[in-house]
Amino acid sequence: MQDNELYCLNLLAQADKDRYLSLLYAQEAKRGALAALYAFNVEIARIRDVAKDALPGEVRLQWWRDLINGEGHGETESHPVAASLMATIRQYSLPLQVFDAYCEARIFDLYNDPMPARHDLEGYCGETASVLIQMAAIILDTDRAPQFSEASGHAGVAQSIAGLLRLMPLHRARGQIYMPADIMQAVGLDAGTYLGSGHEAEKTNLVRAMIALADEHFAAYKKAARGLPASLKPAFLPVSLVPSYLRSLSRNADKATIEINDISPLLRQWTLMKAGLFG
Repeated sequence: MQDNELYCLNLLAQADKDRYLSLLYAQEAKRGALAALYAFNVEIARIRDVAKDALPGEVRLQWWRDLINGEGHGETESHPVAASLMATIRQYSLPLQVFDAYCEARIFDLYNDPMPARHDLEGYCGETASVLIQMAAIILDTDRAPQFSEASGHAGVAQSIAGLLRLMPLHRARGQIYMPADIMQAVGLDAGTYLGSGHEAEKTNLVRAMIALADEHFAAYKKAARGLPASLKPAFLPVSLVPSYLRSLSRNADKATIEINDISPLLRQWTLMKAGLFG
């Protein structure tokens, strides 16, 4: 195992256990490429924490965009994730424009602007989580991947919404609002009341409305994924955890805005194993 691959795997083991565990069910020859793709996502997702302010964050994002588009300056070999990602993009001829769109969508993370509406949230999820699934599918089976682009789209939206719900307390503490303004308005909230204290019944209703939206996309994913070949299954494995996350969130809907929600490591591993071995 090369040093860069080991670095990416260690990063995932710390920061993204769902995708890290899913690698165990992929062909050994493909694990390094998948790890590079997922480690890139970790690097971008943590820019806000590392950069602290929006402007330095945008500079970091631009560095990645320049690198991927062949306009970067400096030696990528000193950055294990960057080196691994570029090698993966070249080896599998991954489309550069989707990575650029991914980085463009991630600019939203750096600011505290409210998410305007449901379709804006779905677009954000599609350009980020769905793209990761689509690129993973290309790595696993280039020929079959395009047949399941619709499944990738819905799967990423369901997975992303579940993740955003789990991290609501963290985002609220930062002043970030990923919840769509139109859905908040429908349950009697606005940006101020969502970020502030009180209005607990409305916040609980918001959580339940968002769970319903994630459920809708998960059902659409399952329908579109009928006939999914074994070769593509590892790309979708992390999505198998969505129902468990949503059930946990539903049980704790009244606390979801103040307590980060998670499932037990045993349930995580059992669910992935069941999906990985039996589908």
